[in-house]
Amino acid sequence: MRTDNAIRVEAMKALIATLGAVDAERFISMVKRDTFDYTQWQRELWDAQSIEKIHERAAKHEKKQRKN
Repeated sequence: MRTDNAIRVEAMKALIATLGAVDAERFISMVKRDTFDYTQWQRELWDAQSIEKIHERAAKHEKKQRKN
């Protein structure tokens, strides 16, 4: 099991790799500032997509990651 700090470091690296340093910091600020319901956010994020579409996107992402 990883430590909390190890998870934080990995998460920040992922955010920075995806969003860039400035937008990663903005995202962290938004999460800290807002009353943020992660469960509700996930429901809304995936609500309009079928399981087939989510699977298709995940498979494409995995294939891309294997090339890198």
